[in-house]
Amino acid sequence: MTRPALRLILLGFFLISASSAPVKKTQDVNIYSFYINSTVTSRYATTIITSRVANRLNESQEIFFEVKIPKNAFISKFRMTIDGKSYDGVVKEKADAQQQYSQAVSQGQSAGLIKSVGRTLEEFKTSVNVAALSKVTFELTYEELLTRRLGKYELLINAQPMQTVADFKIDVHIHEKPGISFLEVTGGLSTNDLANAIKTTRADSDAWVTFYPTREQQTKCKDCDKNGLKGDLLISYDVERQNPNGEMKVSNGYFVHNFAPLDLQSIPKNVVFIIDRSGSMHGKKIKQTRLALLKILSDLSEDDHFGLITFDSQVDLWKRELLKATKANLDDAKSFVKKITDRGSTDINAAVLEGVNMFKRQPQAGSASILILLTDGDPTSGETNTERIMSNVRKAIGSKFPLYCLGFGYDVNFDFLTKMSLENNGVARRIYEDSDADLQLQGFYDEVAVPLLTDIQLNYIGVSNLTQNNFALYFNGSEIVVSGQITDNNVESISTEVIAISKGSKVTYQNTVTTKDVIDVPSEHEDFVERLWAYLTVKQLLDKHVLLEGPEKEAVKNEALKLSLKYQFVTSLTSMVVTKPQEGDVEVADKPKEGKESHRPPVSRYPSFTPRTGYGPPGPSDYDYDLLYASRPRVRGSRPSVRGSRLRVPDFYGRSGYYAFDTPNRAPTHVTRTLVAPTQSAVLAVRNNRFLLPADGQTKPLCFDVPIPHKLKLLQDSALGFSMNGKSRGSKTGFQQIIIHYKTNHHLTINTSSINYNDGQNNVQYLWGQEPSQHEQEGIILILRDNEMDVTIGSIRVVIVLHKKRKDVFLWPAVWQQPKNVTLSGILGKDKISYEEIQGSTLKIMDNDVKASWDEMTDYRFPSAPVVRCWLVPFQAVMNGEISDFTVTQM
Repeated sequence: MTRPALRLILLGFFLISASSAPVKKTQDVNIYSFYINSTVTSRYATTIITSRVANRLNESQEIFFEVKIPKNAFISKFRMTIDGKSYDGVVKEKADAQQQYSQAVSQGQSAGLIKSVGRTLEEFKTSVNVAALSKVTFELTYEELLTRRLGKYELLINAQPMQTVADFKIDVHIHEKPGISFLEVTGGLSTNDLANAIKTTRADSDAWVTFYPTREQQTKCKDCDKNGLKGDLLISYDVERQNPNGEMKVSNGYFVHNFAPLDLQSIPKNVVFIIDRSGSMHGKKIKQTRLALLKILSDLSEDDHFGLITFDSQVDLWKRELLKATKANLDDAKSFVKKITDRGSTDINAAVLEGVNMFKRQPQAGSASILILLTDGDPTSGETNTERIMSNVRKAIGSKFPLYCLGFGYDVNFDFLTKMSLENNGVARRIYEDSDADLQLQGFYDEVAVPLLTDIQLNYIGVSNLTQNNFALYFNGSEIVVSGQITDNNVESISTEVIAISKGSKVTYQNTVTTKDVIDVPSEHEDFVERLWAYLTVKQLLDKHVLLEGPEKEAVKNEALKLSLKYQFVTSLTSMVVTKPQEGDVEVADKPKEGKESHRPPVSRYPSFTPRTGYGPPGPSDYDYDLLYASRPRVRGSRPSVRGSRLRVPDFYGRSGYYAFDTPNRAPTHVTRTLVAPTQSAVLAVRNNRFLLPADGQTKPLCFDVPIPHKLKLLQDSALGFSMNGKSRGSKTGFQQIIIHYKTNHHLTINTSSINYNDGQNNVQYLWGQEPSQHEQEGIILILRDNEMDVTIGSIRVVIVLHKKRKDVFLWPAVWQQPKNVTLSGILGKDKISYEEIQGSTLKIMDNDVKASWDEMTDYRFPSAPVVRCWLVPFQAVMNGEISDFTVTQM
């Protein structure tokens, strides 16, 4: 019998499709939990994807894990865990990993790979053989520096499970010390059907985005179907920029400087558009190019000068000289653009040199000059040797202005365009053949449309190993990032100086920052400045590697390799070797150059590619990398034991099995292992529990105090028959017990040591700290994690968090989803509230003037318990009642 092989694909998550043999049912594999946790600290994002999958067949089968990550990211960790044993990936130099790959080829094993999946993502693949009725956990970590474009940073997460997942969540935490000026969540998964599964919270320097869709919701988004989610979340934000000198962060002997000054006058620009009109541009390409050019011409400022060049084997100029962007000149240029037609071959050399000559014939003092080349193919006419073309262009430009190369489609020689643009202080960008190609062209132009500074030099005293610190241009909406090491650990401050040319004058920005500042970040990310420096250094070294020759090229390669190995980055110079639990099975994931086939032997089951990566305004460049896998014998899982009173419910494997429950005279038997709660010790007495209340359209949330001790009505939906009550803990923070009632027969009692669920006939008990568990029955979904009990009933989703603080243990409730257009009662019944800052500390809330104080609180809704600032207001001001209206006599 042929063994089924399933392919699990992560688009930010998973999809399942047939591999080498037909799949009996998608139920043969159960993705029983999937988490994405992304932490962004000062634009540096670390994302961890954790997936838990169960093989529900009575025989072993191969499970494929395929995750899509941003092209600009470096994978830095991969782990598989089977039956409690972990198999970690190790980053090695390609030459070292090649030997294991060759062994795989000699044994006829298959090769995995990383391939392009659209414009911004690439796909990582591996697989593992999972024993019958066993589980596997995959964990992938990747890191990226978010680039500011058009005034915002973007974090993209894709989701296409092709299967609904009971325990499905995305948690994003953004920490920006200067403050977050705006936050927006868009994408296909933010449509009305899923809007109330997304929660955003902002407080000064922090923002949180959570996405906890129920199984039912996962089938109801815009492009969803019975197979689950299909779409993306795009989280966009920007930071406050009150200091024109920029933002400096110092940590553990490293610093990073983010420089993006505002309130500058734009510098007039000279721009020449060099447009390929060869025969290969026939049809849609030439139409979209004309459309984009017409829009770009309309956006030119009257102070700008511009020129148009079209070329095939012949080069034609709209006008011989640069002309000012007056209405008459623009109308004449648009008429010229409308008549551009495709014909002939491609003389890139002559066309670019003619563009340079236009600048030389008519130099414009006090302006910024930009060349933009658009082509879709190789040079086929005139000078066709790419090395000689690059040499000619480099000598002609002489580092006086940048050349930006736009490659239309996949037939273009993108390596050639990349190198030519890098040699001339520009970047190459691929324009994808799609219905929005004209918008892609226009979008690129928008990034370089408004130059604010030229000849920027950033100087620092007392530092070494700087990343790039001189830039030809700074554009509106972008950002310059420089990082380095502090040479003297005893130095108490760092002095910075930025010298640049603004409109008509030289400008200088000077600043001194202390090295003793403590950056408020989680301990697991306290080295983010060092890793940011390493990330940026490796990216820029790989750019240099493209340009250099001889000993210099080898030296740059060695330095980039050294850093890649030290920080375990998977780059074009390294491979990740993963030991798998099958003896002798070696799998290789290869990431060759974009648009080219792998140079490895043809044993791969999958096609190959090179994605586009890189960093720096206005766009990235291209790199590649490999991932390799070795293996060891597989291990088997075990089925849970069953005894006691029984209730028929599905387990992780989807089997209709029996779980053990306790009866009034019998101790519970469902728990597989016991976690003893820490002994409570004396803590400072508190008089109130403080709750956070997000505010519509405001970065500053409200908060209010509830006196303790009390038995509180936390949340109630009378129409649904749902209520949640909580018993506070004397003079201590939090709750000692939370009870949820649903209809007349369902009761969930949560204490600091255990959770008990009663359905009117049977009891099931869990202990905090046992293996993650799920239970579904009559519209109720219970998901137990390490320190969270996730409860979904109808359109209400609450999470009870177990906190252990200074040997003190308590519960805290969080409402992550509630019905739209339904008024709920209770302390947590308000989703959001609106207010207006009138004067000083006076707020207008629901037409009442309310005195508030700017205070802080610990937000216990999150396991990390961050401290946030908030407007502290009286309870009555936001709850429209007295405390007595929200208390209960019976839990």
